[in-house]
Amino acid sequence: MIHGVSWLSGRGLANALIAMAGLFSCALHAADDPQVFTGMLGKMPIVVELDFSKSDDVSGRYFYQKYRQDLPLTGSVSDQELDLQEGIDDFSDKPRPGMTLNKKGNGWEGVWKNPQGKTFDIAFYPAQITPPKPDSDAFWTELYHETPYDYLRLQGMALKKGKQQEFMGYTLQWWSEPLSKISLFEIVSGYAPEKLSALNELLRARLWNEVISYHQCMLGASRFGGDYVQTVTPEMLTPSLASVSIFTRYDCGGAHPDFGDAPLNIDVNSGQPLALEDVLWVGKDQPFHYLYEDEDEDAGNNTTDFDTFSNYREKEFSPWLVAQLTKLVPTEMKKPQSDEDCDYTDPGIWNFSSWYFTPKGIAFDPYFARVMRSCEGTEWSVLPYSVIRQHPGGVKITLPE
Repeated sequence: MIHGVSWLSGRGLANALIAMAGLFSCALHAADDPQVFTGMLGKMPIVVELDFSKSDDVSGRYFYQKYRQDLPLTGSVSDQELDLQEGIDDFSDKPRPGMTLNKKGNGWEGVWKNPQGKTFDIAFYPAQITPPKPDSDAFWTELYHETPYDYLRLQGMALKKGKQQEFMGYTLQWWSEPLSKISLFEIVSGYAPEKLSALNELLRARLWNEVISYHQCMLGASRFGGDYVQTVTPEMLTPSLASVSIFTRYDCGGAHPDFGDAPLNIDVNSGQPLALEDVLWVGKDQPFHYLYEDEDEDAGNNTTDFDTFSNYREKEFSPWLVAQLTKLVPTEMKKPQSDEDCDYTDPGIWNFSSWYFTPKGIAFDPYFARVMRSCEGTEWSVLPYSVIRQHPGGVKITLPE
């Protein structure tokens, strides 16, 4: 996934950050961070993000608050002048809208002009951003501090209430964000109130992060058009575990469209997401918890670096998983006779496989090189809980029978 926001921190950190916050300007960020501005283009309020870290070149994006969809910006900057073009170069001679601005205090003022010659006054200044309320989810506080541009975009965006669904004895309420069409559910019954609160905070944060990912994808795809479509499937809800498949097909302007599953697996008792090593461990040493980019630094008691994590997956976990699946489903795990067929005996395809809980066990999905991506989506690669119990991970959890 392309999330740049940590959304796993506890409410204690969120409240502490809010207590220290006043009305913060983007100038409080590091000098090389993108700068965020608010202003007007004609009579339309806009939010602008510009990266000035590359000497004379500048890049960025902006959105009209009415529409909230990104428009890319590229150009050049001097001490007193800023020239920007709107959109991404499509390698044609087609003219693009542009902005010519002059420095005014901490901001910029000038003229926006389109290829047809229509002009509007434009002015923007460093954004003064109101922090989230003290009772807000931790997600909003971290977004406010780490990515104020996205914070300003999401402020005021309302979720649309959808259907209710009964699943494994729990009631789910679906919500969607109309612009991106991203949807996820909250759990409205089946758990104690304090557990519901923690679970739903994680689910809401994941929904909003997927909205952010949608806009990042559309920005990258703005040259030729893109797509970002998700299928969300609840896979398992028990008194101790919650597991959701979040499968995305996307075209973000790269050479080829792509797809992948990024499930969310949660320890209901702690209200924290689970890494595979929290649940299943086949290493020689004690289980560790690899700290992903979008996790809070306190998410694991025994965190490790990527090299250690990768080495364990490659040298210990994947060969072990191949051996287990070969015993369980020997027909599917048979070595193919042709290089053009799916080779599930290759441990490398299981190194970073996605996984989620099912009633029968943990389902793993391998990852193939692009030419063989059709080999993914296996429905038979499920490791039974009877095997997993023999190799417990670093978190004490109750597995289904």
